[in-house]
Amino acid sequence: MRRRTLIGALPLLLLAPEALAHPPRQPDPAEAKKFIQEVTDFRARLAKAVLAKDFAALRPLYADSFTHTHGSGKLDNKDARLVAAMAGEPLIEAAPATDLSFRVFTGPTVIVTGKSPILNVKEQKTYDFRWVCVYVTAQDGWQLAVSQATRLS
Repeated sequence: MRRRTLIGALPLLLLAPEALAHPPRQPDPAEAKKFIQEVTDFRARLAKAVLAKDFAALRPLYADSFTHTHGSGKLDNKDARLVAAMAGEPLIEAAPATDLSFRVFTGPTVIVTGKSPILNVKEQKTYDFRWVCVYVTAQDGWQLAVSQATRLS
């Protein structure tokens, strides 16, 4: 009898596997505020390392699986991003930012969106970019895991 019940429930489980999942715990407001401050401090440290072209400081700040999607659709991994930073290319990580919005999730994970002016080196023209960065906690603190930038018209 038990076997029939499980077999009968199988189609329901296949159609709605999220029914078995527990909703993630959201940080309370005080905890979220703490994480936002930590990420704000992390972003300042990252920008400082980018501007100083400090490879030793930068390397651990990016997750090993880091990717950045450019406005053109080009995809950089961690090594390509570090090379760009060492070459002094304009990066959203070091650009002045406005319209910042923080979303805090468990993990903790913080998603930050903003807008920054970025110089197009080939054209010698500055464009505004809307961007998103995902910050995650690692063994030694915060890391930048993913970023994407879209040029605004």
